[in-house]
Amino acid sequence: MYRDKMVVVVMPAYNAAKTLVKTYDEVIAQDYVDRVIIVDDASKDDTVRIGNQLEQARVVVHEKNLGYGGNQKTCYASALEDGGDIVVMVHPDYQYTPQLIPAMVSMIGNGLYHCVLGSRILGGRARSSGMPLWKYVANRGLTFGENVMVGAKLSEYHTGYRAFSRDLLERLPLSENSDDFVFDNQMLLQVLWFGYDIAEVTCPTKYFAEASSIGLARSIRYGLGCVATAGEFVAARVGVGSRRFPADQFRTVRR
Repeated sequence: MYRDKMVVVVMPAYNAAKTLVKTYDEVIAQDYVDRVIIVDDASKDDTVRIGNQLEQARVVVHEKNLGYGGNQKTCYASALEDGGDIVVMVHPDYQYTPQLIPAMVSMIGNGLYHCVLGSRILGGRARSSGMPLWKYVANRGLTFGENVMVGAKLSEYHTGYRAFSRDLLERLPLSENSDDFVFDNQMLLQVLWFGYDIAEVTCPTKYFAEASSIGLARSIRYGLGCVATAGEFVAARVGVGSRRFPADQFRTVRR
């Protein structure tokens, strides 16, 4: 608990058997973590069996693969059902360090922010940490374009390390988002649409064989989806109807 707020860590898992235990052990070693929820998206390895052996984890299993975005929808719904007040998403592939959880939780628990991102770009070590050059260039290009289009100043939109308040998760129309990887981008633009500030903390990352990654073709599709989502944001701002970005909710929070 952090200031009487329940902290739930969610892990969207797919074929994560090799790194799940290592990530989980580091997660539960952090202050404030009350519960861990692992959502398995019909893995073909031993992810479910291993997850069920973790004492403080609850495993939710998709009978069929719903995609990365579909997995996250279950993650957040499950966390709210379990009473989570602060929800942190950590990928179980050990690419992002769980040691940032206390810092991210405190920023939300103290009422400073409703959304905190672990940024690979802040600090300038993304390339030296192993991020491939083509991914770095794509990240920077997409981020610059989206910042211009939606009027924000984030260092990146593409990190998978995120923390949210319960109030924010209950407000966003997440069911309107894609079940694919672009869900991440759509969710952040919804956060901005409703008027919430987004905090970022420098996050060291690891790139290794077992860490999950999408190939070039999926990355291109993701990039096009990001551009389309930013375009939808802009169109909604000038009056084109959008269920993802409801006109009557534009910057209604302002914090």
